[in-house]
Amino acid sequence: MELVMLSGGVLVVPVLAFITSFLFWPGALLRVYNWYWRHKIGLVIRYSHSGSYRFCYSSRGKPGGATPSLLLLHGFSATKDMWLPLIRFLPKEQHVICVDMPGHEGTSRTGAEDYSIQGQVRRIHQFVQSIGLDKTPFHLVGTSMGGNVAGVYAAQHPDVLCSVTLMCPAGLVYPTESQFISRLRELEKSEQEESIPLIPSTTKELEDMLRLCCYSPVNLPKQLLRGLLDNRIPNNGFYKEVFMEIVGEKSRHSLQENLHLIKTPTQVIWGKEDQVVDASGAAVLKAALPDCQVEVIENCGHSVALERPRKAANLIMNYLTAREVSTENTKKLS
Repeated sequence: MELVMLSGGVLVVPVLAFITSFLFWPGALLRVYNWYWRHKIGLVIRYSHSGSYRFCYSSRGKPGGATPSLLLLHGFSATKDMWLPLIRFLPKEQHVICVDMPGHEGTSRTGAEDYSIQGQVRRIHQFVQSIGLDKTPFHLVGTSMGGNVAGVYAAQHPDVLCSVTLMCPAGLVYPTESQFISRLRELEKSEQEESIPLIPSTTKELEDMLRLCCYSPVNLPKQLLRGLLDNRIPNNGFYKEVFMEIVGEKSRHSLQENLHLIKTPTQVIWGKEDQVVDASGAAVLKAALPDCQVEVIENCGHSVALERPRKAANLIMNYLTAREVSTENTKKLS
């Protein structure tokens, strides 16, 4: 620990200040940490509007590069920052945009009409139009809830997309029931008010959620767990409202119901040990979309972008590069 003595006898102890922040304001420290990584990898926070509705997003680079622009849609109760580990492994010149989903983080929080899958698709299309992303076909990536939204978006707005990546998407009818789905069925049958596994309110529940979402053990210090929890708890009421919408009858199988409409070239990435939505869903997508490219990652759970960010980034870029080469060859032959 370094001590720096300034004139007037004022003692500055930066490491001690860091430790104090870690002990007493871990939530704030985590926000600073995310700011640091956004800055380090070149992401800038921006805002756009559609009428009175505000979207918050981060972006890096400009469209028109060797590969299409990427728009990344995060999962339930996450934020645009969940993509930071993955973006670190994307080429620096790659144009990438991460948006906060409706009601999450810096994007407007309205009501249930925007939180269903169809409602989120409408809002994401407004976002795409608000920043002019629809001027050139782009590649859409969605994980979990965001994967459900991305799939339905591909079914409804194929004209603005060149391709789509569905990462452990929700919204299917899965041949094998996951641990999480089994737990939900138990909760539905129970007459007691029990916590939803993805909406923790104690450190124990947060640890359980991390074990559910990740195959590899996530051994975080108690203070970091406390920080994560402190940042989530104020939003738990909102998370429950969104959760009830996306598991309700209108949204539960939205992707399944729209599969027959998807003509956009599709890549599927799934963690083999996914306990939230079972990897058997990959076979469902393959059967419905015969030309889709399926990648099942060994020793990986639901949180692919967190557990295997380098692998996921490489799979996405290899897919885009291969498609660009194929398109160029087709042009030469025509």
